[in-house]
Amino acid sequence: MPLKVAIVSHFAYGALTGGARGHIGGVEKQTAMMARWLASRGHDVTLLTWDEGQTDGTVIDGVRVHKLCSRDEGLPIVRFVHPRWTSLTRALATADADVYYQNCGEYVTGQVGLWCRLRRRSFVYSSASDADCDGNLPLMKEWRVRTLYRLGLRLADRIIVQNQRQQRMMLEGFQRQATVIPMPCAGPSEDCATIEPEHRRTVLWVGRICRVKRPDRLIELAAACPELRFVVVGPYDDSPDYVRAIVEQAEAVRNVTFWGAATRAQLDELYRQALCLCCTSDHEGFPNTFLEAWSHGRPVVSTWDPDDLIRRHELGAIAGSVSGLAAAIRRLVASGDEWQAQASNGRRYFQQHHAVEEVMPRFEGVLVDAARVRG
Repeated sequence: MPLKVAIVSHFAYGALTGGARGHIGGVEKQTAMMARWLASRGHDVTLLTWDEGQTDGTVIDGVRVHKLCSRDEGLPIVRFVHPRWTSLTRALATADADVYYQNCGEYVTGQVGLWCRLRRRSFVYSSASDADCDGNLPLMKEWRVRTLYRLGLRLADRIIVQNQRQQRMMLEGFQRQATVIPMPCAGPSEDCATIEPEHRRTVLWVGRICRVKRPDRLIELAAACPELRFVVVGPYDDSPDYVRAIVEQAEAVRNVTFWGAATRAQLDELYRQALCLCCTSDHEGFPNTFLEAWSHGRPVVSTWDPDDLIRRHELGAIAGSVSGLAAAIRRLVASGDEWQAQASNGRRYFQQHHAVEEVMPRFEGVLVDAARVRG
C-alpha cells in the first residue's frame, strides 16, 4: 500500500532541484534521491526544507516541498524556538504523514521524534556518520543539542545505520538496535573505469570546507606533491575566520584549484577527469563521495576507511599521514595496472552494494515496517 512519507532535511532543496545553491552534502543528496525514488514508487512524499525562496507546496519530480522558516530568520538564541521549532512543527503537521524520516544527528532528531510520539506517528532516524553513533557525541558541544538528540534516539521507532561498526556503536552507546543499510548512490550507467593520460595527475577532493573534513591536510599534501594537480570541490561551511585561513593557505600552493560548489552534471565530469578521490577527514560515516568515486571507477585514497572496506576490497588506499597519502597517490600515477585493478574493483563494488535499485527497496521496507508500529 502507498505510504504518506515526510522527509525532514533542512538543506535538501538544492539537492532536489539539482543545483549548486546552499549546503549540499551526502545527507542532502541521499534524502533528495530517496524522496524522488519513493515518489516514483507511488508513495505520497513530502520534503521539509528551509525556505530558500521556493513556493510553499511546490512539486518537484513528484515530491511536494513544504518550507520552514529561512535559515537566518529570527533573533539569535530566541530563533531556536521561534521561528525554527515553531515552523518545523507547523510543517510536520501540514505533511500529515504516516511515517517521518530524518537523517543526521542533530537537535532536530529530538524535535521530530517528540512531535511524532505525541501525535502517534511513526519516526525513522538514519545516522550520517560514526560520530552520530558514538555515545560521547564528540561533535555535539551544546547541552540542548545533545539532550534533544538523545531524546530523538529513544523515541525513534526504527534506526538505520550505514555499517556494522555503527550498529555496534549504537547498541553500546545508546542501547538501541539498528538496521544496517548501505548508502545508495545514483552512478553513471556506463563503465567509467578508464582514464585519459592528461588526467592521470589530477587528484579530486570533494566535501564541505570545514574543520572536520580537514582541508588543511589536503593543502599540505599538495605542497608535498608539486607534480600533481589538486581540485577542491565544495561549499564553504565554517566560520569566516577558518575559511579565510584555508583560502590563504591554498593560495600559497600553486597546484591547488578551488572549484566551489558543483552541480550533479559538473561533479560527474570532475570525477571523470581525476585519477582518484582523496579524503582527509577526521570523522566520516559512509561518505557519499566514496560511492560517487567508485561508481565512476575512481580509487579512493583516504584517512578514513568505513568498516575497513577500502582495504578489504582493494578500492584504493588508506594512510594515516600526509606522507602516506602522497606515497599512495604516486603509486597510482606510476602503475597503470594498480590503478586499473582498483578502479574496476570500485565500480564492481558499487554496482553490487550501493546502486539505487539494490538499496532503496530496503529503506522502503523499513519505512513500511515502522508505519505499522503506530498504524
